[in-house]
Amino acid sequence: MTLSPDATVTTTPAAVRPSRSRPDAGSDFARLSRRVTEAGLLRRRPGYYTVRLGLVTGLTAAGWAAFAVLGDSWWQVAIAAFMALMSGQVALVAHDLAHRQVFRTRRASAFWGRLFGNLGIGMSYGWWMNKHTRHHANPNHEELDPDVAPDILVWSTDQARASTGVARFVGRRQAFLFFPLLTLEGFNLHVASVRALRSPTLRHRLLEGALLFLHLAVYVSALFLVLSPGKAVAFLAVHQCLFGVYLGCTFAPNHKGMPTLTGDDRPDFLRRQVLTSRNVRGGPLTDVLLGGLNYQIEHHLFPSMPTPHLRRAQVLVRAYCAETGVPYHETGLIRSYREALTHLHRVGEPLRSRRGAA
Repeated sequence: MTLSPDATVTTTPAAVRPSRSRPDAGSDFARLSRRVTEAGLLRRRPGYYTVRLGLVTGLTAAGWAAFAVLGDSWWQVAIAAFMALMSGQVALVAHDLAHRQVFRTRRASAFWGRLFGNLGIGMSYGWWMNKHTRHHANPNHEELDPDVAPDILVWSTDQARASTGVARFVGRRQAFLFFPLLTLEGFNLHVASVRALRSPTLRHRLLEGALLFLHLAVYVSALFLVLSPGKAVAFLAVHQCLFGVYLGCTFAPNHKGMPTLTGDDRPDFLRRQVLTSRNVRGGPLTDVLLGGLNYQIEHHLFPSMPTPHLRRAQVLVRAYCAETGVPYHETGLIRSYREALTHLHRVGEPLRSRRGAA
């Protein structure tokens, strides 16, 4: 497989097998899956998730308790920063629940997913599930993956050339604006969740809406009842802005700057997931902060694999990719951001050239 200057996948017979809607018994992925299954890495980890969900819930409750005890003080800015971290951890728990890493059944996963997502952080579980499922099916496919659909940012030179309005303006300097724009991601998550309630495809809209508005009502009421208006606004800004940055820093290293697919580019399942994903090296702290998403390749190959098994699965997957000749990309955290930002800067070149020509 070769990469174009846009980091778009150019398929060759030696690198890509025929497209399959699902991995079959004789596929490269099926053989890897058997090895992973035999190693026991798809088994549930109830003890781990009992501790993790308990810690996240307990620390979040402790943060709000400290908020209530501290009262009308500018020290609440520190509480807001802590709650941004905990909101990110709640989002990561909701992610694992959505993938059925915690519970086998859809009903139990959805029940707890709505509690942590809708009620916990004001994020629609159903909206996010729909979006994230499409991403997993076709990661980094410009027409099929909603995470690389052109919006404010553009992800390829073709998108840059076709951009208009705000995207055209931002695209010229999007690499420099990326982290500042992440401060708006928390707000965008809430707005998108509320807007999704109008979609007829969203299941259990009344339940999702009730939990969302309950979260928003309690959250805003608590801020303005405990704090003066100025401090309440400051808390909200620090909490939501840092929450957005944390979320963005958690998800950006995974696919941004990796090869993209377009049109009929449809590698087989193994290559579709591995070639478009990036792993991030690190120790236990990295695992906790990124919620296991630093093992993005393994997560995309086995979405329902419990987080604590991903590190062990990496050994098998990396060796199997070397065995089958599939490129496996892993880098450090800072390098992953550099690669993503370099890609954003490169694909915005057509907009800078037009500006210069004008």
